[in-house]
Amino acid sequence: MHKAIIPSNHTEVTMSSQQIAELVDSRHDSVRRTIERLAGAGVIQLPPLVEVKNHLGQQVQTYLFSGVTGKRDSIVVVAQLSPTFTARLVDRWQELEAQLAKPVIPTSFAEALRLAADQQEQIQQLELTNQQQASRIDALEQLLAAGVTAPDFCRRLNGVNTMEINAYLQRAGWLFDSGNGRSRWRVASYARDKYMAEQAVEIKSGTADAFSAVKAVLLKAGAQRLLKLYLSSKLPMKRSWDGELKHNLVGVVGVVA
Repeated sequence: MHKAIIPSNHTEVTMSSQQIAELVDSRHDSVRRTIERLAGAGVIQLPPLVEVKNHLGQQVQTYLFSGVTGKRDSIVVVAQLSPTFTARLVDRWQELEAQLAKPVIPTSFAEALRLAADQQEQIQQLELTNQQQASRIDALEQLLAAGVTAPDFCRRLNGVNTMEINAYLQRAGWLFDSGNGRSRWRVASYARDKYMAEQAVEIKSGTADAFSAVKAVLLKAGAQRLLKLYLSSKLPMKRSWDGELKHNLVGVVGVVA
């Protein structure tokens, strides 16, 4: 099992999604999907991603829970995965907190050097985590930018059937089919100025004269709502979908609303 990463100031214990997977005898990718789904639904906060080495010496990405919020959220995750393991997780947190309460006192010069090296590695790991988190936030803002159509937005989400998304939103009461080929999809009153808006555009095709049309575009709240529906596996998906809930923006890992 991976050792918990304890910051050099010795004030906080952490637990990774990989550790949780080992604790509940579950696949790590399954645990990660559960974390992302719960965060997308607003039940927990999405923890930062860090890179660690697995038992094969390979670099893998894992979510890192820390502090009071991280402890609470990790318990929620385990309760969702396997309620019978919740007590085991609480016991593990108590073990980590007990270890934190005991200061590490080196008994030899070699141990002192090792402790100093470990602390420096932990500092570098935390700096990397902060950089990754900042990059993720920047890319998340790109993903949730307003002004794109629902199909264009969903092209950024792995596996969504963008050919079916407008019909799906019609059933959800966001859009209606006007029957006008140039401005077919219009925003329904339910979603107008809440999730979507209409944007006038001028379209020019080949040598024909340009003509005006209206397109339905997402507001930021609409993009956030679609992302939550995606993470809840409620959007129409392609038959060829690989089962992974992820996005196609470079620099974003584990995006949630």
